[in-house]
Amino acid sequence: MELRLYLRMLQRGWWLIVLTALVSLNAALIASYLATPQYQTSARFVVSPNPSIISGRDAVSSLATLDKRSIVSTYAEFLNSQRIYQETLDALGLSSSQVKGYTHNAVVLPDANILELTVVGPNPQMTALLANSIGQHAIGAIREVYAVYDIRFLDPAIAPEKPFSPKPTRDAMLAVALGVVVGSALAILREQIQAPLDAYRRRRIIDGVSTAFTRRHFERRIEEQITRDPQGTFSLGLLQLSGLEELIDTLPQPIVQRVLRQVTRTLRDELRGNDIIGRWNDIGFAVMLPATPGNGAARTLTRIHAALSEPIELEPGGDVIQLEPNIGIVMYRNGDTLPILRERLENSVEHARRHAEQPVFLMEPAA
Repeated sequence: MELRLYLRMLQRGWWLIVLTALVSLNAALIASYLATPQYQTSARFVVSPNPSIISGRDAVSSLATLDKRSIVSTYAEFLNSQRIYQETLDALGLSSSQVKGYTHNAVVLPDANILELTVVGPNPQMTALLANSIGQHAIGAIREVYAVYDIRFLDPAIAPEKPFSPKPTRDAMLAVALGVVVGSALAILREQIQAPLDAYRRRRIIDGVSTAFTRRHFERRIEEQITRDPQGTFSLGLLQLSGLEELIDTLPQPIVQRVLRQVTRTLRDELRGNDIIGRWNDIGFAVMLPATPGNGAARTLTRIHAALSEPIELEPGGDVIQLEPNIGIVMYRNGDTLPILRERLENSVEHARRHAEQPVFLMEPAA
């Protein structure tokens, strides 16, 4: 259930996921285009007992000493030494500014007496030159201090043919994957934030008992209709359920809710999709029929009157009540305002209540 909920969130926020992925892809491609290519090369060195000094049983013990890794780690620090690096630059006639974009690092390979010196920089020939030169100077410095264990080149560095960074294809794929992950998180976060906001907005415009619009929202829609088309035609109907007048305060709330929601369903079944339904008061509903003249509204509301005149069960198989609907109808005239329409609408339904022979009353505009 939880998984399906998240899948629906992602489905609704698909555009956000796609947008984030595209933004990430473009950012990665632009960064790859603007980035300076970086080349990487490595030189490897082997550490072993010096055969000119050690032989026989001493060679065996010296190999055992190498297994403790302290000698090899010390040699790695020579390769990483800032003094060795500066001496190398001086020997090559290079200044620090000329190698500003270069880095070097030496590590001991696992389970081996092998050192690897890696140099990274924007020029492939310079990276190889620095790696080999640093190695050569470090070998000289080490031999001055440690004569028992020799260090020499195993694999000299060579100039790389292709940069190791940037890699547009790899970066683009990673960017898209990251964009999808971030977009999915944003889509879920958006749903989590939007759900309470939607619920709050819904509570402001939807009557929780009947599920029709609140009166405040209904009247706002009337004003919007007048503003949008001040010379247009629309009709309003007000339904008063007189049969509920004495029961609304005594019936249990669940029963009142069931009855009023059934009234709302009946109105929706009989009206068009663009017609608007609002709860006017405790026992009243109002409807707005856009682009509908008074006679057309009267025919529709007469049909609704017949549907609402049928007995309604308070509970399945239980008592029934008669809603006794009375309906007043008015048609908008050019120049009418909301207060005028409200007054005419309430007068028309009051007329319908007082004249039982005319339960659906259309108040004709005054000449």
